[in-house]
This record gives sequence, C-alpha cells and structure tokens, in this order.
Amino acid sequence: MHLKALASILLGTTLVTQLTACGSIFYPERRGQISGEIDPGVAILNGMGLLFYVIPGLIAFAVDFTTGAIYFPDERYTLTPERLDEAVDAEGEVNPLKLKAILRQDLGVDLPLEQARQLHHPQAEHLALLGLPARA
Repeated sequence: MHLKALASILLGTTLVTQLTACGSIFYPERRGQISGEIDPGVAILNGMGLLFYVIPGLIAFAVDFTTGAIYFPDERYTLTPERLDEAVDAEGEVNPLKLKAILRQDLGVDLPLEQARQLHHPQAEHLALLGLPARA
C-alpha cells in the first residue's frame, strides 16, 4: 500500500511540474521575453516530459515558448520590474530623470528622456486599430 501511495505522489508531482513548464518554474524572471537563445537545460527538461508524458511535455514547451521562459535572458537589456518601479511615483507617473538614471546605471544606455512624455489617454484611432472601443 505504501508503494502505491509513493508512486501516486511521484506521478502527481511529475505531472504538475510538466504541466506548469520547467522554465516558468525555475526562471520566473525570464517571463515576458519575445525571443533569444534557447536554454538547453530547460529544453531538455521539457523534452523529458515529451518522453514520459507526451501531452504534458507539449504543454510545457508551449507554456515556456509563450511566456519566454525558455530563452536565456539578454543581460545587456534586462531589468526587473521592481527596478523599473523605482522610477514610478505614488500616482503612477513615470519620472523620466529617474528612469534615465536607472537605464544609465544598470544597462549603460543613455537615452534622451528629458523631453519624454507619458501618454495617458490613447487616441481613438489607435484604439480602433486594436479593435477596442474608445471610452470617454
């Protein structure tokens, strides 16, 4: 009886791990990437899911590619959302000078943000292009 329970727990854990995708579990900070160099470790772990359980393995690959967690981060242009939050004040406004300082310090990029402005209300034609209704 104990062997069946242990096998059930092991099987359940393996399925849950594969259904949630390896890259998304091990590297949540990578989510949101669009492309890049594929991490072979994550690809191999997802591939193991294909060997043992075809459907969960396919789901793992789909989730990791969709979220971008399968790609190595581009260290030159990667910032965490928490770091970027430092440039946002309590009202949700972006301080261009703070943002410029963060980009310069962390990425070595000097962008002319002094004249940048934040768009608060998208134009009606932009919304129409996205198929969204304009709100007053």
